[in-house]
Amino acid sequence: MKEGQGWESPREPYEVKAWISAMTGDGKLLLSHTEEPYFFTFGKSEVPKGLEMGIGTMAHEEKAVIYVTSQYLTESPLMPVVEGHEEVQFEVELVHFIQVRDMLGDGRLIKRRLRDGKGEFPMDCPLHDSLLRAHYKGSLLNEEKTVFYDTRVDNNGDPLEFCSGEGLVPEGFEMCVRLMLPEEIALVTCPPDYAYDKFPRPTNVPEGAHVQWEIELLGFEMPKDWTGMTFQGIMDEAEKIRVTGNRLFKEGKFELAKAKYEKVLREFNHVNPQTDEDGKVFSDTRNLLHLNVAACLLKLGECRKSIEACNKVLDANPAHVKGLYRRGMAYLAAGDFEEARNDFEMMIKTDKLSEPDAMAALTKLKRMEQEAEKKVRKQFKGLFDKKPGEIAEVKTEDNSGDQTQGQITEKQMSDVQESSDCNESEGSLDGAAHAPQMGWFYHFWSSGRRLFSAQGLQKSTILFLLVAAISIVILQLTNTMPAVAA
Repeated sequence: MKEGQGWESPREPYEVKAWISAMTGDGKLLLSHTEEPYFFTFGKSEVPKGLEMGIGTMAHEEKAVIYVTSQYLTESPLMPVVEGHEEVQFEVELVHFIQVRDMLGDGRLIKRRLRDGKGEFPMDCPLHDSLLRAHYKGSLLNEEKTVFYDTRVDNNGDPLEFCSGEGLVPEGFEMCVRLMLPEEIALVTCPPDYAYDKFPRPTNVPEGAHVQWEIELLGFEMPKDWTGMTFQGIMDEAEKIRVTGNRLFKEGKFELAKAKYEKVLREFNHVNPQTDEDGKVFSDTRNLLHLNVAACLLKLGECRKSIEACNKVLDANPAHVKGLYRRGMAYLAAGDFEEARNDFEMMIKTDKLSEPDAMAALTKLKRMEQEAEKKVRKQFKGLFDKKPGEIAEVKTEDNSGDQTQGQITEKQMSDVQESSDCNESEGSLDGAAHAPQMGWFYHFWSSGRRLFSAQGLQKSTILFLLVAAISIVILQLTNTMPAVAA
């Protein structure tokens, strides 16, 4: 009936204001225009389901007729008179809707727009890292709604200025500001883990406090567009972002630091150096960024992804010393001791100046190997000191180092044997039926090798443990056999 404005339509949990009238299919009036528009929240079943679905397709100030059949005329506190009819025709004029966003999807971090901003959402929002200017008033969500900070009062009337993507404001604050338009005012309700529990807390904000910010975004400056810039200009901008990433890394904000490095790497996909000298500078910088990403991933516990990031450098230059060192440390963290050793030894062969770092890493590797071997020996101590057929008690250690005693049951022994990937032929199985019984460990090589390897032990150590175990079993068998008369 009337075209709307803009592209956005209301959805859960938006708040809607609309003029609504209704009549039956045969023209009987059910609802007429009231003195005030209807006001309801999407997703709370305050109006019939079919009507809500129809309004969810409308734009601001649009006027439309919505036909709803009986199956969608659900119970609703605002319009009980429409229930029980076969079909109802609603005439709706969407006056206004308030954008309400559940930022986390669990109802804890809510952004509610109080005043519309200028521009189109979300194209004109500071989605990318930008320099922002905003006024805000922070309050505790207690009965008194205690105000703990107001830029207009506590900052001499000056707005807050900060660069997004650098961890300079609480995470919940930044998430919501990124979805605001210039001159928009929004009310943000934030849980403690996205407010001040993981951010320097104002002295008048208690630990675990839920807070509310009323934010007015005054404006923002977008990052520079690299299109049309000289090569030197691009490298200068890249260096600024890299330095920011390094600062964030030193502050322990590894996710934010990684995002900075990855941003430059994405931009580098569109950079084409024109000279050999520029090409070398570009390649060196790109390698440095990949290795910085690898360092962040390692700090975040993503060892395999860290190795992949290092490979982006080493695939092109297998002798890149810093790449070898960083990948070696990632292998070490992942427990791949042999791969780590290879990288550290390659460092020494490639560049003698790197020998002190490589030797220090190899010393650490050896210590970790010894600790892993000691742990396995301790875990399996006593496993083979029982007579055949007996169940050996095994001491194991949990992550905290406390020892507990348990028993390996015969069923668990059977499960271990079944987990082996050794597929023996029918002939060998027949032969085994007539051979002297060697104990259950005779069938344990494949599973045992995987088990010990998971602890970081090398093949020689694994073989030593297995041979020792088999020898003990054979010795026990010999001691229990009846003496044969001469």
